[in-house]
Amino acid sequence: MMVKRFVAGLLVAVLVLVGVLLGNTWRQGSVQVSVTPLAPLAVDAGAVAQSMAAAVRARTVSGLADPTGSEAAFAALQAHLRERYPLVHAQLKREVIGAHSLLFTWPGSDTSAKPIALLAHQDVVPVAPGTEALWQHQPFAGVIADGHVWGRGTLDNKVNLITQLEAVETLLKAGYKPRRGALFFFGHDEEVGGREGAVQAVAMLRQRGVRLEFVLDEGLAITDGVLAGVKAPLALIGLAEKGGVSLKLTAKAPPGHSSMPPAASGASAIGMLSAALNQLDRHPVEGGIRGVAAGMFAVVAPELPLAQRVPLANLWLFRPVVESMLARGAATNAMLRTTTALTMVNAGNRPNVLPGDATAVVNFRLLPGDSSASVTEHVRRVIADERIAIEVLGNPAEPSRISAADAAGFRLIERSIREVFPQALVAPGLVLAGTDSRHFEPIADNVYRFMPIRFASADLARVHGTDERIAVDQLAGMVRFYHRLLQEALR
Repeated sequence: MMVKRFVAGLLVAVLVLVGVLLGNTWRQGSVQVSVTPLAPLAVDAGAVAQSMAAAVRARTVSGLADPTGSEAAFAALQAHLRERYPLVHAQLKREVIGAHSLLFTWPGSDTSAKPIALLAHQDVVPVAPGTEALWQHQPFAGVIADGHVWGRGTLDNKVNLITQLEAVETLLKAGYKPRRGALFFFGHDEEVGGREGAVQAVAMLRQRGVRLEFVLDEGLAITDGVLAGVKAPLALIGLAEKGGVSLKLTAKAPPGHSSMPPAASGASAIGMLSAALNQLDRHPVEGGIRGVAAGMFAVVAPELPLAQRVPLANLWLFRPVVESMLARGAATNAMLRTTTALTMVNAGNRPNVLPGDATAVVNFRLLPGDSSASVTEHVRRVIADERIAIEVLGNPAEPSRISAADAAGFRLIERSIREVFPQALVAPGLVLAGTDSRHFEPIADNVYRFMPIRFASADLARVHGTDERIAVDQLAGMVRFYHRLLQEALR
């Protein structure tokens, strides 16, 4: 009798639990904004592609040895912009910041309305030495072939520069008169930190008392097949970006001959350092589904198959399992926590000599909520070895603040995506790299990071990699997005 009651009670408990789980799941319905898709704006995609190709041919490479790139390359690019976008140069105020950065101001009729700002950058990263022959088309030839424009900058980030200017030129041709003003900032040194471009531009705008409604810069995009279970294209709008700090670890020990190593295990400089690195590798910074990641999964969960929806809708029960699964993927793990990357190790110079010191560099990409100070303390605590010296290298980049996903700017970007790319789902996201937009935080209510480019998983390796390219039809879609966004934002 007791067994039957126990079994019956257990069955009731299971049924109640199942009911709670399913109830929570079904209550979390889709939050995608309902819009009427726009009729496609007429865009001469071929002409945009030619403009993109011309921009690629200007070798505006920024690097640590030459942060501003070639004077002649920037002059060539900006000459092309003047020729292709005459109304922009005639009707907007153009200013040069630092060496080559450009700031265009489009005044609105309502001077009390905060302007918005769209960002892109003119500079590109170098091509890795020795990899030029791996490209199907030379990286600075600006070739149009197989429905694509090929070359460095087609994804990062001259594509935003060209398509934004195309959209503004189109609006000016139609006689559009903005009520709200807009700024367009095109940096020349984003790839090396933006110190001569974006930082100086923001300092100047602060002196003028400019306050921006929102900023939109490069960052996340429309992805296909990047998040398992999401069948529709997923457009992620970055609310924040990670920071970064590199720590140098140094272990010292008496040098000596390899024939008489220390008797105690781990007493050599290399042994001490190896133990410290092993501890850091095994004990990452604590993370989890919180902040931007929590917001993203809350929006995406209703769009997933039932088997995935149930655990995400019931994190009170499944949180450890879900977080453990997400931590297995490099991209999803990076969304959950400050990442630890062992990047450099140096010790010894002869096979038969025990070195007197061993050094390593560990790079951390900081999740919003963490800081360079908190991560340094984490390293000190995990290593728990006073013999290891810890030094912060350079100037850490702290994580950005988290912008609002319920502000008017986000809703405007969201609606514009849905109108121009009606199959896409929209959700907030976290940018894992750095952009110029972080420098604009002191003068902007909100900063968003989104590019209207559709990426498949295979395309991600092309950014800063080999065979960077953009589809010609994608260029047309980008112009349509910026045209719609500006049309609505400036009215």
